[in-house]
Amino acid sequence: MTQIDAGLSGKFAIGGDIIINRLGFGAMRITGPGIWGEPEDRPEALRVLKRLPEVGVNFVDTADSYGPFVSEELIAEALHPYEGLLIATKGGLVRPGVTQGEWPRVGDPNYLGQCVRMSLRRLKIERIDLWQLHRIDGKVPQDEQFGAIREFIDQGFIRHAGLSQVTVAQIEAARKVFPVATVQNRYSLTDRADEAVLDYCEANGIGFIPWYPLAAGDLAKPGGMVDRLAKAKDATPGQIALAWMLKRSPVMLPIPGTSRLTHLEENVAGVAVALTDEEFAELDAASLPDNRYHAAAE
Repeated sequence: MTQIDAGLSGKFAIGGDIIINRLGFGAMRITGPGIWGEPEDRPEALRVLKRLPEVGVNFVDTADSYGPFVSEELIAEALHPYEGLLIATKGGLVRPGVTQGEWPRVGDPNYLGQCVRMSLRRLKIERIDLWQLHRIDGKVPQDEQFGAIREFIDQGFIRHAGLSQVTVAQIEAARKVFPVATVQNRYSLTDRADEAVLDYCEANGIGFIPWYPLAAGDLAKPGGMVDRLAKAKDATPGQIALAWMLKRSPVMLPIPGTSRLTHLEENVAGVAVALTDEEFAELDAASLPDNRYHAAAE
């Protein structure tokens, strides 16, 4: 049975008190095509979810908009009552249709409260250990959205709260209202615009959850650095990208997702792939753009 080597993946304490293995699972792709509706192979999706605790993955990330609602419902069916697991979910995006790109933001505090209550019902729990604002809605004052999150914590509906796709300035503004436990931004070897956000999270003990974490771009093409390292270590390019992620920062919490059991096993095996300091530095230099902090500071 494949097991995560905790010495390589390491541990992290969400909010300072929920200990997880750093390699998590993103449950977006257990839904249907376009992140819409039921999965094409529902039994396989359930097998993937049920396998997670067996391979040592104890952190699962989802959202009410995945399906919508389908991901949360499948997680409840497969994993409830979640013994030893942290199930994190998100709210604040809506799905008017299956069309790609249609993910409108709704930051009205009343709607966010509905998101929290309905996620509680679908997940069959009385408190969400980690609830994240999927996006800040620019049409609603951000302090109103942060204030709503503070209320959810005070009311006992959520234990810890996080943000997604935010800047350092937005994290600092939110921290004046509630403790920010996690930040979930897009980040990978080939998408490092949010280096400043990651550095801020590391300096302040905030978990950084990169979405789309295994992208390697041109580095994974034949002859590229990721490709060469993968062949030398008898690994896949995705496993090399994951190894770089885990070595990049102790607050990094990658959540590669899949709807296939074989792919899950491959991702889990990736934590056994180790990079030397020299290999890490070469990948770091090859993937880091000159404008390291430009996009994150905007």
